Amino acid sequence: MEIADGQALTMYSSIVGACYYSGAVAAVPAIVGGKKMRLDKFLKVSRLIKRRTVANEACDAGRVMVNGKAAKASAQVKPGDVIEIQFGTRTVKAEVLQLQDTTKKEEAKELFRYL
Repeated sequence: MEIADGQALTMYSSIVGACYYSGAVAAVPAIVGGKKMRLDKFLKVSRLIKRRTVANEACDAGRVMVNGKAAKASAQVKPGDVIEIQFGTRTVKAEVLQLQDTTKKEEAKELFRYL
């Protein structure tokens, strides 16, 4: 089913108003909101940080920034966001390219690019 942008916004407001438009519920977030993921999960899946608990601790300590602002582990990241991680005296800066719930080790580097 093809949905134009204007239709998507109209359907989105209908959905928010608790109305159900058959089949369009799944299509609206992809058009209007886009895909997002928790920061700690992205750091783990992309293997920028090896474990999710370590990612949580780094965020709690203020060593992770998203788009120039200190970020909590629960912050939502999306493609195009820039993540900075401080590892001791070294800082790693990466741009989010895509989001995946799981990935193989070899494919993890395709989720981001170093800046």
